[in-house]
Amino acid sequence: MSVRRAATGPSRTVPRTIVTLPDGRTIAYAETGAGPDLVAIHGAMMTLEDFWLGPVPGLARHFRVLAVDRPGHGLSARARGIDASPWRQAELIRAAAQSLGLRRPVILGHSFGGAVALAYGLRFPDEVAGVAALAPVCFPELRLEQVLFGPRAAPLAGPMLSDALGAVSDPALLPLLWNAMFLPQTMPEAFARGFPFGFAGRPAQIAAEGEDALALWPGLTRSAAAYASCRVPVRILCGSADLVVNPLAHGALAARMIPGARLDLLPGLGHMLHHARPDAVVAVARALAEPA
Repeated sequence: MSVRRAATGPSRTVPRTIVTLPDGRTIAYAETGAGPDLVAIHGAMMTLEDFWLGPVPGLARHFRVLAVDRPGHGLSARARGIDASPWRQAELIRAAAQSLGLRRPVILGHSFGGAVALAYGLRFPDEVAGVAALAPVCFPELRLEQVLFGPRAAPLAGPMLSDALGAVSDPALLPLLWNAMFLPQTMPEAFARGFPFGFAGRPAQIAAEGEDALALWPGLTRSAAAYASCRVPVRILCGSADLVVNPLAHGALAARMIPGARLDLLPGLGHMLHHARPDAVVAVARALAEPA
């Protein structure tokens, strides 16, 4: 039986509730709205505030929204080394969703969170209304985060390396990466004011980013092998100018492989399309919820 307790993080963070899972694992979430259930799963270098500052207000007019910190991120605790893959993170988030009594939620994920959302639908098809994947990474490839953060996943030296780089190079590197995520758009002023950058960029979380990056290849290989057997409705939303995750090599190809999947390509938008077009995110989520 899970135990729930309130928790607050540093400044700029949204108050959370913590679901306790076995073996010291936890899932932190923030909830708002009323209606069909929806779970929002953030991407790399983010916390649940990413969705909270983007489409959550619009979603909350139609859904009961639970925005979660992915395992190992924000205030969600995971086991080092074994909880990094999209499939394992989907299992942990699903365990929290079950303990909260969610019924056939729409699973909404961005970027790495999109990979988790797809794994959730593939693993538990009878428990979800559908999957909305925003700029998802869908297939194995060499990625910048594997080079930048992968060494921090080393079992013994990784945390020490992350602590050292957190004091030396991260203060210059991470802001460049956060701003680059929004290209060719610019980071919205409201996001720049409201997002807890220090919280999302602390050494422990960047070490988790390294583990996530190294777990992508086996995790996405498993996903790619399962796309053709997917039994849940899937909507994929990508920006045509995404410089972080190629929309043709990932979203478009996955949409061709997943039975009945639909791809919406938003002209001129980059990776953080859920901030530029929150209305499109709401429309996709509603389309998935209506048949349920």
